Amino acid sequence: MGGKRIEILGTGSFLPERILTNFDLEKVLNTNDEWIYKRTGIRERRIAAPNANASDLAKEASLRAMEMGGVSVEDLDLIIMTTMTPDTACPSGANWLEAKLGAERAVSFDVTAACSGFVFGLSVAEQYLKAGTFKTVLVASVEIMSRSLDWTDRESCILWGDGAGAVVLRALDDSDRNQPLEKSGNEISEILSVHIHTDGANGENLLLPGGGSKTTPISYESVDRKLHTLKMIKANESVRVAVKRFAEAAEEAAAFNGVRISDVKWIIPHQANLRMLQQVAKRLNVPIEKVYLTIEKYANISSATIPIALDEAVRDGSIQKGDLVVLTAFGGGLTWASSLIRW
Repeated sequence: MGGKRIEILGTGSFLPERILTNFDLEKVLNTNDEWIYKRTGIRERRIAAPNANASDLAKEASLRAMEMGGVSVEDLDLIIMTTMTPDTACPSGANWLEAKLGAERAVSFDVTAACSGFVFGLSVAEQYLKAGTFKTVLVASVEIMSRSLDWTDRESCILWGDGAGAVVLRALDDSDRNQPLEKSGNEISEILSVHIHTDGANGENLLLPGGGSKTTPISYESVDRKLHTLKMIKANESVRVAVKRFAEAAEEAAAFNGVRISDVKWIIPHQANLRMLQQVAKRLNVPIEKVYLTIEKYANISSATIPIALDEAVRDGSIQKGDLVVLTAFGGGLTWASSLIRW
């Protein structure tokens, strides 16, 4: 892996105040709490305020990660935003975030890998940090999924929510290995490896068809046909593929580092569907209690789900110093990815 190691200085997350429950959805859709929970494991989700943009949510999560890590905006060399729902297509969401943070020294750009976005963002950050190009990197994942949905489609709109999560990373040379950290203690929290994969041939299984050059120009017709809302195609087939890839990715991260899944304290997956995650746990031969879950209260926030769950697990004490943690994700593209962390 080379001489440089990647330290996690801090984590942060932000959830909008508004809670949309299954009971709220009963009033506007032909559905009910029991039907939704049985199929998804979701009870409620957060919805961004009408005047809030993706960069606003990302800013709050980023500030919390920076505060935990003792990092100022002047320290940031690179800002990577992972999102499917940036403020604008141009400029990028990361550019808006850079401006709102006042991080004038930093370079900023977006990475798009759907629900696997956060782990892809870690992979991009890892390359810059290990190459020595940058010293301190902010990876912020954010989604306002509520604005990309067809709210008359009860199969899809019930699944998603809004929120943001972030981490601040720093490159350490081998000479830094035993140096105490200012933030706390003498042990560092580090990314041991990151693994990413794609299958573009099957990318249309999760599709947001409108808004790109494929649908040009944007028209009354394209809006009426709801081409600018997220479509889930071949859902049952996607679940089977997702379970396989979720498990394979987790096993890859463990095997690469010479550990077994049984050695891992927590598996933090992309929070797609509870039944799916139960199948993943079964495939990995681990109890579901070893899988850190937030889906019941936050639903699926695409690329933001993993960093939100990671931050929550750190702050509530579930993750302790020395714990091994696997991050595993599957998303549109198709994309799948994993990372092993030693806290």
